[in-house]
Amino acid sequence: MIIGIGNEYRRDDGLGPRVVADLLGRQPGDPALAGVDLRVSDGESLGLLSLWAGAELAVVVDAVRDGQVHAGRVHELVLDDGDEVDPAGRPSHGTHDIGFGDTVALGRALGRMPHRLVIIAVAGHDFGFGPEPSAPVAAAVLPVADRARELVSRP
Repeated sequence: MIIGIGNEYRRDDGLGPRVVADLLGRQPGDPALAGVDLRVSDGESLGLLSLWAGAELAVVVDAVRDGQVHAGRVHELVLDDGDEVDPAGRPSHGTHDIGFGDTVALGRALGRMPHRLVIIAVAGHDFGFGPEPSAPVAAAVLPVADRARELVSRP
């Protein structure tokens, strides 16, 4: 499964939904995407836990604030069963109320984690109102969609 987190009307935060929209457009003619569940989420923790619970692989795409001005920089974090996540030390804290590390900890406590979780986080800098992402984040949509497709197409 691939989950795009974000709000398409909050500029760079719309990265996740844009990636999913690109993949949905490819899915009918792409054997690598056959049977892949493509979803959009607002990033709310319990909703994510419901989406990915028990999945063999969940790829999560989100725009993040990386604490610096590196808009468009792509970070990837892989968590297999039992791996720990440091919510303060990873570029996985999105623009949502609860940090991603906290969501993972909650998922583990509730037994609602995928076997393998891959987070593709793209640094954004403009999370204001509007439908268009910044140029660096817009440029990251296709490469991130390609990477997510590659991850789910591996045997």
